[in-house]
Amino acid sequence: MRVNSHGDLKYRTGHRLTKTAEWQMLCVETWHHDAGCLTDLRLDCTEVAVLLAGQVHVKRTGDGETQEAFGRAGTSWICPAGTFESDIELSASMDECLHIFLPPTLMEQAALETYEIDPAKARLGYAGGLSDALLVQVGSTFRALLDRGPEPTDRLLVDGMRAALAAHLVSNYAADCWKPAAHEASRSLDARRLKRVLDLIETRLGSELSLDDLAAEACLSPFHFTRLFRQAIGFTPHRYVMERRIEVAKMKLTMARASLVEIALETGFGSQSNFNRAFRKATGISPGQFKKST
Repeated sequence: MRVNSHGDLKYRTGHRLTKTAEWQMLCVETWHHDAGCLTDLRLDCTEVAVLLAGQVHVKRTGDGETQEAFGRAGTSWICPAGTFESDIELSASMDECLHIFLPPTLMEQAALETYEIDPAKARLGYAGGLSDALLVQVGSTFRALLDRGPEPTDRLLVDGMRAALAAHLVSNYAADCWKPAAHEASRSLDARRLKRVLDLIETRLGSELSLDDLAAEACLSPFHFTRLFRQAIGFTPHRYVMERRIEVAKMKLTMARASLVEIALETGFGSQSNFNRAFRKATGISPGQFKKST
């Protein structure tokens, strides 16, 4: 059975990064998505999207059910076949997102009978904002296949992954058992406040940035802000700021246009000794060693 992707119809704000890879009952694509609104569309196949790089707030509606979630590398979304998706909004670019397209019926009738699975339980729910290690692993494996090109053993590997993926989806995201977290919206930062906080962090990475500053930007107490920020991002505010500083420092080290002292001050570490300590803790090597290796 051949599965047709709907990427060119749905993802009008982006561009495909790789050619579509097709196997029996499955195809895979990677895309870069720019911020904006995607095309309303009724899907004729089941889609699993895994964000590989980037950070974005996603709002989408499937058959009248609206979901909002903050996505970072490793976040996944599921859209079952037959779902009418509308009002899909991306707050920022998705640098790289892998899309797996599967048949409307994930498991053939014979397989359902063999494993004594009720066909009604094989219908998937409209699930999004997922932190699912197996989906990430499957997505990363498919990405590696796209990078290295076709090999004779691909059919065997893909058939096994497709079966494992179908079983995992049916076991964990069946429509009659999967439910989004209760009161999810009330327990998370809304998109506008989260964006204000993230923008503030980016503009002040090189200067002192306290928890009180971030909480004030979100109009929350430091206690509630820390809890809601961690729920939205997966990190505490302090860890997120440190990781962003380290990433910017890596970029500056690669460019080799500034000394270690200058980079330490430009990225908010205050001194080269603090920079060395934080960088080694995050990467396992010193800034000087990282610079030599690039």
